[in-house]
Amino acid sequence: MSDLKTSYMGVSIKNPIVVAASTFSSNLDRVKEIEEKGAGALVIRSIFEEQILHEINVMEENLIPGEALSHEASTYLPSLEHAGAKAHLLQVEEIRKAVKMPLIGSVNAVSSGSWVDYTKQLAETGVDAIELNFYAVEVDLKRPAQLVEQKLFDTFEAIHKTVNLPMAVKLSPFYSAVGNVVAELERRGADGVVLFNRFFQPDINIETEVLERRITWSRSVDALLPLRWIALLYGWVKLDLIANSGVDKPADVVKFLLAGATAVQTATALYKHGVSYIETLLAGLEEWMESKGYSNIDAFRGKISQSDVQYNRYNYERAQYVDLILSQE
Repeated sequence: MSDLKTSYMGVSIKNPIVVAASTFSSNLDRVKEIEEKGAGALVIRSIFEEQILHEINVMEENLIPGEALSHEASTYLPSLEHAGAKAHLLQVEEIRKAVKMPLIGSVNAVSSGSWVDYTKQLAETGVDAIELNFYAVEVDLKRPAQLVEQKLFDTFEAIHKTVNLPMAVKLSPFYSAVGNVVAELERRGADGVVLFNRFFQPDINIETEVLERRITWSRSVDALLPLRWIALLYGWVKLDLIANSGVDKPADVVKFLLAGATAVQTATALYKHGVSYIETLLAGLEEWMESKGYSNIDAFRGKISQSDVQYNRYNYERAQYVDLILSQE
């Protein structure tokens, strides 16, 4: 049997299949099934700042106005500052008690103060590591890219100084200099980066003439962008490179590992095929390794990255583009 052990932002996991942040973690029985089917780790679905603030606002609207209470009576009211997060944190604690597999807490917030606050609370639930999900659509036309990136760095540093857990940052592919952003995060203490966040794009219904929410399933072709960047970064940075998007088949897992990933995240494949598909992904990976004579993942990780002489940076940067263009002449 092949040795599938790897690391996830420095946390040892038994195999590289990590269930991405999703609704799977909302059901305790489903979480137990994920562990039973052999997942290396589980990212618990994100806690969104907007959800928490909305819950707090609702509570404030339904409580008696402060001026109508005596000082003594007002002290009996619960603190509203973290009330909205409490249910989520209790759920994470329940998951921690129920399973032994590594758990990654995910946080998605928009204001720097909230990031630090929420992450501190999440770290106290017993999770093994933290995934910071920087999901934001930058639409301010007066805000330059440098400020966007600096906010990311400042926020990460503030959290890193406060929370003593391994930390990865889930990035979008839209930074003007992805490589520099990753290198700067590593310099500031990040243990890993997740490449890349998938933005759900709204669509327009031309019959009803309204905006529609549309969720598109990740496909193998979606792996190409993170695959390229993982291969380009491997060997240049020491933090863990974690793949997200396009993990639909066992072959996709193999490709990411060959490019240099330490682990892969998947959720779409499990929605489409069921949680038991984890076993299919693992079996496919083992079968490929045995057919190639690899006894462990380190034997081939990064074999087809820019760090390999045969596949230098030019092949991942422009060579294929040039070849394709010239082939059409």
